[in-house]
Amino acid sequence: MNRREFIRATGATLAAGASAKAASAYAPRAAYDESKKRRVGLIGCGWYGKIDLLRLIQVAPVEVVSLCDVDKRQLSEAAGIVAGRQASKKTPRTYSDYRKMLAEKDLDIVLVGTPDHWHALTMIDAVKAGADVYVQKPISVDVREGAAMLDAAREHQRVVQVGMQRRSTPHIAEAKELFIQAGKLGKIAMVDICCYYHMRATENPPDTTPPEYLDYEMWTGPAPLRPYNRLVHPRGWRAFMEYGNGIVGDMCVHMLDMTRWMMELGWPTRISSSGGILMDKASKANITDTQTATFEFPEVRVVWQHRSWGESVNPKMPWGATFYGDKGTLTVNVYGYEFTPMGGGEPVRRSVTYELIEYPEDQTEKDLERQCAPAVRHHMQNFLSAIDARSRPVSDIEEGYISAASCILANNSMKLGRTMEWDPKERQVVNDKEANQLLARAYRGPWVHPG
Repeated sequence: MNRREFIRATGATLAAGASAKAASAYAPRAAYDESKKRRVGLIGCGWYGKIDLLRLIQVAPVEVVSLCDVDKRQLSEAAGIVAGRQASKKTPRTYSDYRKMLAEKDLDIVLVGTPDHWHALTMIDAVKAGADVYVQKPISVDVREGAAMLDAAREHQRVVQVGMQRRSTPHIAEAKELFIQAGKLGKIAMVDICCYYHMRATENPPDTTPPEYLDYEMWTGPAPLRPYNRLVHPRGWRAFMEYGNGIVGDMCVHMLDMTRWMMELGWPTRISSSGGILMDKASKANITDTQTATFEFPEVRVVWQHRSWGESVNPKMPWGATFYGDKGTLTVNVYGYEFTPMGGGEPVRRSVTYELIEYPEDQTEKDLERQCAPAVRHHMQNFLSAIDARSRPVSDIEEGYISAASCILANNSMKLGRTMEWDPKERQVVNDKEANQLLARAYRGPWVHPG
């Protein structure tokens, strides 16, 4: 069963029409000016770019004035969808080069939904153009990109929210307050985080000429220019380390960030990882199919594992986190949570609330992860509240930097075969020149690395 089939099958078993109001007690809708018109642009109009933008349209009277994508078909489709969903019914202006879109200087908010290798340059240029930014996770493909993004946000005094919406998921916020903050788990010394989705590409199709509707040169941007392959676009680029950081960069970053937020953890002090392509050596994909990583914090160990083959360790938890305390155990994922006290007490369970009554368009929107839609809406509301207050949002760019860099360092640890000790003040690995050389990737010209 692949990831999409699992989501569809699991989602079908859950109550679809429950009211959002009961679930919002622990993640209340953030206060912001709901009458204020905000001009919005989106860079990257693929899958999650549209999901993010359409959730923003649901919670605020924004005017989407511009869209940018290097895929003409994707861009045209997005423009039509937005025209049908925003109140003005206006079709946004469209661009193939984000720099021309930003040069208009008419955007209050920019959403970045590009592949990971484009996050740094687009976000930095957007804050330089005076916009507040919502950037998808992970924020960067190397550590120094992330540091440059943080520095740019602070220098230009812009609000930057990272799309790690577990921090805004109502049932996860509830679990944090009721069980972790209330001390029901006691002392937590271990958290297991995992992903067992069969999400790694398994095909090996031949390289071909890029389709005429895709500007593959611009799509590649600062990344190495691989021969075009249909696995790459759309949505298959995560199979290649040239554009991201594999399943650790895609799925671990969510669970590590959620754990850090729930337990109020900062930087890990030591990071180690091992793994590789142990099962599927025939695919064109070059990301690992098997990997473990340990993130050491002063009083807790967070241990990640992914396998894109075989069975899940826990059929109920193909992607999620398990918090082990001396008074109880808490399992958390996007579909709900379960708390089990020590000594055989009655478990406490909670399922995601879908908000389909309040937002009926969620029921028909193409490719929407319905179980995540409420979290994205709350995340957007928190972003808008931070914009109005000129404050830091729940998933501020600094939090995004910590979580992304930690996952990148795990990959670097696996590559070098040794543990990384990180110094956040110096922004480098302690006493390891070779490891520090991996903190920034080489950029393909004419693009210049921001770090």
